[in-house]
Amino acid sequence: MLLQRPHAIHQIVRDDYGWPLSRLGGLEGLGRSITVTVLPLAAFATLGSKEAVTYAYFAGSFVALFATLNVGTLESWMARRWVVTLGIVSIVIANLIVLTDIGPLIPVAMGLVATEAAIFAVCMSLFIMDYIDKRELRRNESRRMVHNGVAWMIGPMVSILLYTEVDERLPFLVAIVCALAALTYFWVLRLGANPVLSTPKSKAPNPLQNIPRYFQQKYLRIAYLITLVRGTFWASFFIYAPLYTVEAGLPAWTAGGVVSAVAMLLILSPTVLWFTDHTSTRFIIICGFILIAASLFVLGHIGDARPVGVVFWITGAWGASWLDVLGNIPFMRTVKPRERVAMTTVFSSWRETSSFVAPGLAALVLLAGPFWVFYFVLAAACLVTAFAAATLPRRI
Repeated sequence: MLLQRPHAIHQIVRDDYGWPLSRLGGLEGLGRSITVTVLPLAAFATLGSKEAVTYAYFAGSFVALFATLNVGTLESWMARRWVVTLGIVSIVIANLIVLTDIGPLIPVAMGLVATEAAIFAVCMSLFIMDYIDKRELRRNESRRMVHNGVAWMIGPMVSILLYTEVDERLPFLVAIVCALAALTYFWVLRLGANPVLSTPKSKAPNPLQNIPRYFQQKYLRIAYLITLVRGTFWASFFIYAPLYTVEAGLPAWTAGGVVSAVAMLLILSPTVLWFTDHTSTRFIIICGFILIAASLFVLGHIGDARPVGVVFWITGAWGASWLDVLGNIPFMRTVKPRERVAMTTVFSSWRETSSFVAPGLAALVLLAGPFWVFYFVLAAACLVTAFAAATLPRRI
């Protein structure tokens, strides 16, 4: 039997924890955005080739996937506040490894960065579901996207400037300071003091048992598909959109400008919330995927890179930003409370899975034909996902 949260807890949820959780996510995002922007450059300088960097990231993704699926197991060993602490300490260690400039340890650093992102995402989702009332989820996600948008708009620009113009080590030192600031703020919030966040009494299920249980549930399957396809688009964007601008003959600075412009779209997330209030979450999710699909179809029709194609990369990212605000809502509203920890560990693996799917799918396309076919394949996946989202309950 599930215990009802007292009225006082609901007041804390509504009045106190929405903004602090969003600020915590922004602080963490600032430090991680600095690290992930310059880490590939440092890895390339240390390892000496793009192939070596690719293999290092691939190995790191396996580490992160393993960590994501085992957050529930970690929670059976320690309270959630210590799991979060372990995650943030991981990215601090990763930055320290890069500062040592020891080549063989670079894959370890990449794995630790991805592990921190996975652990923090899982725990933040659990905190949100514990502390935020279902009626406040959309508003909270909008707030969270604003904080993350500001962080990811500032972090990459600052890190590149520090790396290229000041000192190659400085961005990693700044990232460590940001991570420690996020960890300090987390402990100031005293989230772990609430009984809801105490170490679970029962033993966490085996991660391998969570996967079949998750995909036996129709709405959770759809929720995973939504986040997986969204993540695949974003992975494709951050890999191929900057290359597209260069291939189109635009100045090199436009590659960074496109990324910053897209980060600014997250700041407009309150407008997504307004439209959602006047329609529904399901409707906006469907529209987001249709916009991405239409943009990708145009890119495929254009074929080889042209300056006008950059516009459609941005419109596709605009649709994806709607999904950043609302894409997690179907999972949060359909997962059973008693299965939150087990199912969230599976759900959060979409990050690592999409990091495999995007370059893997592109590689398969290149084996059979020109790269622009990739746009049509990804657009088709978006349309299939929009159709699946249409089967979600209206209350979503």
